[in-house]
Amino acid sequence: MNVHVEAVEHGDKLVFLHSVREGPANQSYGLQVAALAGIPKSVTAQARRYLTELERERDALRTSTSPQRELPLFTPVEAAVPVQSAALEALRALDPNSLSPREALDLLFRLQTLDRGDA
Repeated sequence: MNVHVEAVEHGDKLVFLHSVREGPANQSYGLQVAALAGIPKSVTAQARRYLTELERERDALRTSTSPQRELPLFTPVEAAVPVQSAALEALRALDPNSLSPREALDLLFRLQTLDRGDA
């Protein structure tokens, strides 16, 4: 049985509609789901750039009269620019072995706040 959860895009967000439908989804939401899963923004941004390039090449091939060539799935991509963030700096500066469970939990909430830019 092939089913999917109905979803819509709202800006950069993915909203699940709590409705299961038969058949495949009409598009892939891999990057949006990766963001929901907490994959670092630098990784999803690089994946988005790569996807855009693949789609551009695909579209060029569709309009071309020359025979179709394979998409370069394994060509090297540009190195990601290291992300500078207050959360990442705080994470690098800490000693996890020195934290109590409560301090670790408090730190996770602080890192989330720093990552959102609320601090």
